[in-house]
Amino acid sequence: MAFRGLLQGARSLHRAPQLQGSPYLLGNSRSYSRVISSGCIFSLSHEDQNAPLLPRGSAMTLHSTKTTALSIYVNSVRSLATQVKPSAQARQRGAQISMFSPGFVYEPYAPREPIPFWKRWFTRSGWRRTKDDVILELKSAYAIAKLRRTGYTKQQFYLEAIDLYKKINFLVAHGDKKSLRKLVTEKMYSTLKNDIKQRTSMWSTVYWDMVEPAVKIRTLRARLHHLLRQIGVDKNDVNKVFVQLTLEFLTKQRFEAYDSNGKVVAGDKNKEILVRDIWVFEKSLFHTGAHWRLCGKIML
Repeated sequence: MAFRGLLQGARSLHRAPQLQGSPYLLGNSRSYSRVISSGCIFSLSHEDQNAPLLPRGSAMTLHSTKTTALSIYVNSVRSLATQVKPSAQARQRGAQISMFSPGFVYEPYAPREPIPFWKRWFTRSGWRRTKDDVILELKSAYAIAKLRRTGYTKQQFYLEAIDLYKKINFLVAHGDKKSLRKLVTEKMYSTLKNDIKQRTSMWSTVYWDMVEPAVKIRTLRARLHHLLRQIGVDKNDVNKVFVQLTLEFLTKQRFEAYDSNGKVVAGDKNKEILVRDIWVFEKSLFHTGAHWRLCGKIML
């Protein structure tokens, strides 16, 4: 509304006829200033109280006064435009927000139900299923190809992933939340804190160990998550993405839990248990020094 009033005031000045004559009618040119308020223009005296005034309702105005009012109008519009521009601090805050994890697993993995060969190739439902399967595989292939441009290798990543797997399980078992924060995303950290709280309410201490090497590690899915809705990210920059890799771990583990008196209340550290976990790891592809973190766990 304020902007519209300013615009109407400027239009009224533009349409007003200019006075052809000497400027004595308004006395000292510094005595008056034209002020735009709610679309109306009026005069205020600052210095010379005895200077003659233009009669009320007169349609005439001096060119210098008109110019002064237009100058005030332009400055007011600039002021309004400046108000809507984000400050440097706001832009920096937006850039910091964009560095955080999206906070969810993008297209979480779910096993596909097998279908007979004849149904896949000789029925319409089979054709649709084949098409969907191909699209899913192409998405994973594209994400891996994008990741390889950053120096990714499958062997190196598996070594890093199994190391994270051991560290996170060990820290959860010992309730080390401070060290855990650096290895997981913000949302996953909240989930694991609740797991630790629940565990400590049941058992006083826990022994956990993994038998190396892992029985099996394989990639189930790879996805790129574009940050088109994140603050501080250029929507035209397709490189602003997080990559998420879903891995299946098949490992042998040893577990034993104790009460406050040191008595064994669950598990047996002398027995090996075969455990299958599906974890989702995430990494930013547009921040220097970004590292892999646990983003989520998939329960089947």
